[in-house]
Amino acid sequence: MNLIIVFPGQGTQYVGMASTLKDLPLYGQIDASVGYALTNLMQNGPAEELKLTENTQPAIVAHSLLLAEKLNHILAAKNLKPKAVLGHSVGEYSALAFAGAISFADALRAVHYRGKFMQEASPQGKGTMYAILKQEASLIVESCQLASTTTEMVSAANFNEPSQIVISGDKPACERAIKIMEEKTGARVKAIELQVSAPFHSALMKPAEGKMSELFQTLSFKSNTIPYLANVDAQLYAANTDPTIIKKNLLEQICGSVLWTQSIQTLSSDSIIIECGPGKVLAGLIKKINPELKVISLDTETGLQEVEAL
Repeated sequence: MNLIIVFPGQGTQYVGMASTLKDLPLYGQIDASVGYALTNLMQNGPAEELKLTENTQPAIVAHSLLLAEKLNHILAAKNLKPKAVLGHSVGEYSALAFAGAISFADALRAVHYRGKFMQEASPQGKGTMYAILKQEASLIVESCQLASTTTEMVSAANFNEPSQIVISGDKPACERAIKIMEEKTGARVKAIELQVSAPFHSALMKPAEGKMSELFQTLSFKSNTIPYLANVDAQLYAANTDPTIIKKNLLEQICGSVLWTQSIQTLSSDSIIIECGPGKVLAGLIKKINPELKVISLDTETGLQEVEAL
């Protein structure tokens, strides 16, 4: 069975997350790993505080890895081993923890600081992100290059699915890129400004990359036991990849593009994909990339039973 496990990223959080997973041993490690009462925030909110990047990222990774613990028991009983794992943006940390490259505690600590550093990297209002709908990837990439200057930059941040690509960077550069797209197509381009706290996956995140590099020196990384697809290049890294390469990929991901569409396109159509984390956003994206792929989202009433029925 060509089994692939995927882990979601920011935006999938909700108040009450992990409420059915409190009985798992890992649940008791969450607060100690980040150094504050994250479980209370996950359970009770308020939503505005949960939406803060430094809280959102560890909450999503914690929820994902709690579900992964349940999933592992089912897969072990059925003698099934995933062929590969991948995660969307911060979800890559969940994927690598699942693959044994980083511990639960270190993954939570890493993404708490990752969120904090990304938030601090760009002053409020300087940067933004826009979802560009139904435009060719090559047009978007070229327009971003033409709109960028030495002082104002914009780039393609998230290739979420073929008809939705997110651009990120300095606000004036983003707006110039959209105008260039309209000039080149001779039509209005549908661009939706996202309600985000920082221009993620852009050159404006460079300060965060430097701080994460320092933080990584205090964390323990190991080789992965399961192959993983990296966001930065959509390449499959075999089991036992050198931990220095894993760390390099994670650091480059902070300013680099999330090549989600390209990653999913590498999977064979007979793959069975398990979405392991809050919500079912990835299932929707994957179906738009390749409708033939079967996706099971665990964060549903029947998710775990569907895996047991495989």
